[in-house]
Amino acid sequence: MTNSRQPRIVIIGGGTGLPVLLRGLKQFPVDITAIVTVADDGGSSGRLRDEMDIPPPGDVRNVLAALSDVEPLVETMFQHRFKTSNELSGHSLGNLILAAMTSITGNFVHAIREMSKVLNVRGKVLPAANRSVVLHAEMEDGTVVSGESKIPYSGKKIKRVFLTPEHINPLPETIQAIRNADLIVIGPGSLYTSILPNLLVPKIGREVSRARAKKVYICNLMTQAGETLDYTASDHVKAIYHHMEKPFIDTILVNSENIPDEILDRYSEELAKPVHFDVNQLYELGIEVVDGEIMSLENETIRHDTKEVANILYSILINETNKRYNA
Repeated sequence: MTNSRQPRIVIIGGGTGLPVLLRGLKQFPVDITAIVTVADDGGSSGRLRDEMDIPPPGDVRNVLAALSDVEPLVETMFQHRFKTSNELSGHSLGNLILAAMTSITGNFVHAIREMSKVLNVRGKVLPAANRSVVLHAEMEDGTVVSGESKIPYSGKKIKRVFLTPEHINPLPETIQAIRNADLIVIGPGSLYTSILPNLLVPKIGREVSRARAKKVYICNLMTQAGETLDYTASDHVKAIYHHMEKPFIDTILVNSENIPDEILDRYSEELAKPVHFDVNQLYELGIEVVDGEIMSLENETIRHDTKEVANILYSILINETNKRYNA
């Protein structure tokens, strides 16, 4: 690779998993583009979405905070959630600022760009679409549940998810970033409600599957009741392929670290357990398996270890760029 530019990485996701990963990755000399879902319809985001007819700001807010380079107090203020008995209750200040900026500029993407300047964001943050979308899940019994926040609580097994409206256009910058990427990372995050809503934006899914970049899927550490109950690692991959109608993942990153029994007991109350990494089935899918001790515990909550995952991804990225530009 020449010294004229930093290697380019595109990360696709949402929820709590994406910000965790970005906090570690921004420490490296890489050009980051985060593509963030706009299907959220719960909590503060859902209220602002309905009241102001704007894309939900919550996932974008968390990613902006993760990539920001400001004083800790400024980030804390941006993430502050009001606990009052009036209309402010439950809203985070960052959501309100993004909503206000969208109203001022008339455009959600412009609002994100302006906030990126204020927060000195290291990288680009792009919504999967410049409008709200509604996520629907068709269950195995044929019923349909509408709304990202409602899907995990249906008590039924998901057959497939889909978006409305049917015709959704991604931003041109998003397509360009995917085409120019040296590495594309999918996840971590809830499979059906954080990851697939991005890939289901028609042109995004198509461009990712066609992109020349290596595609890495970061598998979840735990199963999730209402979404991936009893799913193995290969089940996660197969679900993505089922929706994209073609295989395209080159590498999967899995955890090899043991989880303490007392933590497992607590998670079992939520019907969650460690994702079983069925290596032989992954090999049969033609996927390279990279394992590592990539788990951390924060207040007895299982998360990906941001530093370790970032180290592994950076190693993969440098290897890819060296092969591509020094061949």
